Amino acid sequence: MDIQSLAIIAGGLLLFSLISGRLRDTIITAPLVFVGFGLVVGSSGVGVAHIDPGHGMIHFIAECTLILVLFTDAARIKLGDVRIDHNLPQRMLVLGLPLTMLCGALVAVWLFPAFSLWEAALLAALLAPTDAALGQSVVSAKAVPARIRQAINIESGLNDGIALPAVLLFASLAGAAHGTQNDASMWVQFGLMQLVLGPIVGIIIGATGAVALDRAVVCGWMGDSYQGIAILALAILIYVAAELIGGNGFIAVFIGGMVFGNRLQNACTFLFEFMETEGQLLMLITFLIFGAVMLPQALEHAGVEHLVYALLSLTVVRMLPILLSLIATGVRLPTQLFLGWFGPRGLASVLFLLLIIEESDLPQRDEIFTVTVLTVTLSALLHGVSAAPLANAYARLAAGMGECEENMPAVEIPLREGHIIETKQG
Repeated sequence: MDIQSLAIIAGGLLLFSLISGRLRDTIITAPLVFVGFGLVVGSSGVGVAHIDPGHGMIHFIAECTLILVLFTDAARIKLGDVRIDHNLPQRMLVLGLPLTMLCGALVAVWLFPAFSLWEAALLAALLAPTDAALGQSVVSAKAVPARIRQAINIESGLNDGIALPAVLLFASLAGAAHGTQNDASMWVQFGLMQLVLGPIVGIIIGATGAVALDRAVVCGWMGDSYQGIAILALAILIYVAAELIGGNGFIAVFIGGMVFGNRLQNACTFLFEFMETEGQLLMLITFLIFGAVMLPQALEHAGVEHLVYALLSLTVVRMLPILLSLIATGVRLPTQLFLGWFGPRGLASVLFLLLIIEESDLPQRDEIFTVTVLTVTLSALLHGVSAAPLANAYARLAAGMGECEENMPAVEIPLREGHIIETKQG
């Protein structure tokens, strides 16, 4: 990446920042803008930004973004509040997420006969996490009942960390299936160590960090401006410590964030302020790189079967499991369809894909890459365009439902961006 490319990226960030308030409640979302911007300025567009796909900086940015997103997503959600007020995301995570992976794997086996069972499962797991940022108008609109928008918010905040062990396990098993017996044993042992040691590190350091930060705040030792820095340092420390002992740093970071956020006694406002600045910047850069580097590669190899899987992934593979998971919850069919549709695929799928592609050499690597990239691209477009209109339409529908499950009061869980806004009606 040369100095000209950096200038173009900085210019794009500046221009979007200047009009971001005007775009907030429209069909034009930040991920959609930066995917499109990356595609235009990259090698497949006008070619003014030169971003090397193999450059180590891309993977460094992706890893930093994943560390920050996993930690802060887990830290901002209080599990006690979820247990009390939010049975819908519980159902969607406990029942809907595994069913989505199963359904996605079956569709992959059908459409891609060359896939092994584990490769099909890996593709399904990569596309199981959701990203509420691609449909921001839905989760940030007070006109949508709190219980419904918070179901989407909570599901999006937790399903990336829950899906990650499945992604790593299926990647290990897929790699083992194509190696010798000794290689297979090594892969399985390696995978088990990653899944076990990581959470242990996360629990210990996350709890210790919460106690230390609480103590520093109470005693007045820590300045407000350094609280965000402390969070970033803690997340990196968890990641590095887990990697050093053979665990998986990303799983450790997610567990550590969950322990930290639920153990911390002081208000976590600094956490959300940090995500609105440094975290948002990293996410936008990731989507730009996605559009400039990953999307052109996928379009070169895309076929009808890749497009069909992407469309099924965003519709049947996602919506049918959610409908099944919400049986007997009391919410009506329009609500179930609304929750089923707003499961955008975004940042987590992109970051997981970069992680797997870098560290594995699977026979169907290119197919998995192409399908995942196409699905995220279509999601950015379709969910971005439909978010504001459907949020307004559903808000009017819910307002006429009267006293019902949808309109029951619920505790507000902070969004990744830390705010909720009003949505225009009409």
